[in-house]
Amino acid sequence: MLSNFISLKYFSKRKINNLITLTARIKKNPQKFKRVLNDFTIGLLFQKPSLRTKTAFYLGALQLGARAIYFSPQEVQMGEREATFDVARTLARYLDCVVLRCFSHQTILDFVKASTIPVVNGLSDFLHPSQVLGDLFTLHEVKKDIRRIKVVFIGDGNNVCHSLLYGFSIIGGNLVVATPENYSPNREVVQEVKDFAKVSGAKIEVLHDPIKAAEDSDVVYTDVWVSMGKEKESSKRIKAFKKFQVNDKILKKAKKTCVIMHCLPARRGQEITSKVLDSKNSIIFLQAENRLHSAKAILVYLLNKKFSQD
Repeated sequence: MLSNFISLKYFSKRKINNLITLTARIKKNPQKFKRVLNDFTIGLLFQKPSLRTKTAFYLGALQLGARAIYFSPQEVQMGEREATFDVARTLARYLDCVVLRCFSHQTILDFVKASTIPVVNGLSDFLHPSQVLGDLFTLHEVKKDIRRIKVVFIGDGNNVCHSLLYGFSIIGGNLVVATPENYSPNREVVQEVKDFAKVSGAKIEVLHDPIKAAEDSDVVYTDVWVSMGKEKESSKRIKAFKKFQVNDKILKKAKKTCVIMHCLPARRGQEITSKVLDSKNSIIFLQAENRLHSAKAILVYLLNKKFSQD
């Protein structure tokens, strides 16, 4: 049984598909799973604000029969008021699992090193695997065979982008990433996913032309240009990303049946227009809803041996 959910790169194609299947089962029949985590306690330790991740894991824990406790950034001040290692060791004495949402990915690595209970990456500056598991499930739900569609991510080569690259390269999908030249995804990640793609048969491409990338796409996905912690770069980023807005011009290059995705929160009028976000092609709020079901799948997979062996 895998003891943590830190990055999709540690999961095989089979295990990712198992998680997608488990998410589908939970969504279809939530009553069947309402007691599978009875007597477990899940801690949510967040350094960053959150709407979907907090709601998904908090409600998800309760709906699985577990208890949930939320720690706000002001309460713990991990790394300032108390060392990360000490927080991890302490919470392991109280809880059965921790969902950690933080700025630096190193914080998660340090926490995992000291923890004796499962840790879930609820977001770091480097990865957002719980978001992308929900995305993969959403695409499975809407488009069925993920390997037969062209998915285009337009925007910043950020944490969501990295996790999409890992996910698609492992399961064997077709992902094109379009970013400004100075905002490409991490080089080491790109090299890793190229190696994964050799095994899975995935098609992974990184471009700097959003119009070219969008040609014949089945899915167009975007994210904010200015992530939390990058506010000082706001004016510079908005200028650099100006041509990367998901709008009618981009969608004219995509298939008519193309669907629109965004992990939210969105800055309407920056990375995406309101017209596109609210269009009939948008599955953004289905994507948001599915975060609940995929969060539940992660918790069940980590804490219930019956499902971790599927």
